[in-house]
Amino acid sequence: MTESTESDSAGSVDAAGTGVATGGAAAKVPAAADPEGRAARGVSGAPRRSVASRIVNRLGGGAVQIALILIAVVWLVPTIGLFIASLRGQADNTESGWWKVFTKPTELTLKNYTDVMSNDDMTTGFVNTVLITVPTTVLVVVIASLAAYAFAWIEFPGRDWLFLGVVGLLVVPIQVGLIPIAKLYGGIEIGGFKMFGSIAGVVLFHVAYGLPFAIFLLRNYFAGIPRALLEAARMDGGTEWTIFRRVIFPLGGPAIASLSIFQFLWVWNDMLIALIFANRDSQPLTVAIQQQVRQFGSNIDIIAPGAFLSLVVPLAVFFAFQRYFVQGVLAGSVK
Repeated sequence: MTESTESDSAGSVDAAGTGVATGGAAAKVPAAADPEGRAARGVSGAPRRSVASRIVNRLGGGAVQIALILIAVVWLVPTIGLFIASLRGQADNTESGWWKVFTKPTELTLKNYTDVMSNDDMTTGFVNTVLITVPTTVLVVVIASLAAYAFAWIEFPGRDWLFLGVVGLLVVPIQVGLIPIAKLYGGIEIGGFKMFGSIAGVVLFHVAYGLPFAIFLLRNYFAGIPRALLEAARMDGGTEWTIFRRVIFPLGGPAIASLSIFQFLWVWNDMLIALIFANRDSQPLTVAIQQQVRQFGSNIDIIAPGAFLSLVVPLAVFFAFQRYFVQGVLAGSVK
């Protein structure tokens, strides 16, 4: 009896220290410490990884990175082709493709851009595009920020129903409002100023159709700001305007920057609204390029540099604010 007790005691101590009983029997490991039962099966080492986990881990490998670089290069080929075509003469573009420039670099010239700068329709279109895009982006961001703050943190009757109405406007196609707004603009004339065919009319249309998405995006972001910050500001005597200006607006910078980029790209590249509501004096660059195609058809020496100028500005804006764009996209994913 004494020997058995000593043997059991020694086995228990050894199992706690080394995990193997002295009597040759395998120690029993609690199920909570070994959920998969590897000790009972005699399996040791790290747990087996799932197939999905191994695939995700390999996505960061060198081969995948090289493949992504190749895909990016392929996506850039049309842009590179447009840029090279804008530097070739009309005769060269007609006779051969843009890739021939690598064997004949003497074909490159800046004359096309000089001609574009002297083309009244193209220069006027570029200026009109700036005059349409910048005010629209500023108005949408400012109005949507104020409205989003109200929907997120200010209590007023019918707030939730009104917000649902704003969300419902997201599904309204832009084509639905073209004819009614055109009729409305046609009846507005103040002191010789006609809304239809003016830059102001194009800007107001873009603002009206850009606000629902902008309010929805910013409201959801502002609602994630800790309530304690706003309560602390109110306890310090801050008004709603002070809270918005000094708390909400700075903290909402990533979402506001993302919205600004989206709105700028949408308006800059728009042609449908400008075709309907802009006349020859207020038409943007997209319409000016389209008019060049309709009139001459094959004047690549004007169309190519104009199209590249239309492309390079939003591209520069995107890369300039890329950091804020990524922050805005990831906003709210981590608390």
